[in-house]
Amino acid sequence: MDILKAATDWAKAEVFSTPFFMLFGMVFLVASVGFWQLGKTDMARAYIIPTLVAGSLLLIIGLGLFFTNKSRITQFEKAYHTDAAAFVDAELKRAEATLKEYDTIVFTAIPIIIIACALVLLLVSSPIWRASMITTIAMLVSILLVDGTAHARIDGYNKQLQLAAKEMNK
Repeated sequence: MDILKAATDWAKAEVFSTPFFMLFGMVFLVASVGFWQLGKTDMARAYIIPTLVAGSLLLIIGLGLFFTNKSRITQFEKAYHTDAAAFVDAELKRAEATLKEYDTIVFTAIPIIIIACALVLLLVSSPIWRASMITTIAMLVSILLVDGTAHARIDGYNKQLQLAAKEMNK
């Protein structure tokens, strides 16, 4: 098993998927501009700021993950050639910590926040509150879409790391 190739492939897949955060961010920003330019009702005008904020956050998340994962590709090769066992150990710890974060944040906290927003949506009638809750739900659903596939990738990568660690300890 070539764990360096597996690590590089994982990082390249992450570099490919993180622009989807930016794509969703751009959709929110375009929607914000659309509401600003074309919004005639109070409800439509209420979406301007929430969609602007959501779009900006998704762009920041996407850019941060893109550059982080892009730099990992070159770092992987250097770290692997310096000390392969330490590389596998460090990556295994990082992957396991990331999987725990996904379980806590992406698959527990985000659904709870979505439920809370839906409940607030049922209880308020102010256009800004309704627009904010709907935009928050839409943003969190986009995060779930992208992170759901990222979770599957890092889980597979973690399994490859575990196999590599077992092979190195023989």
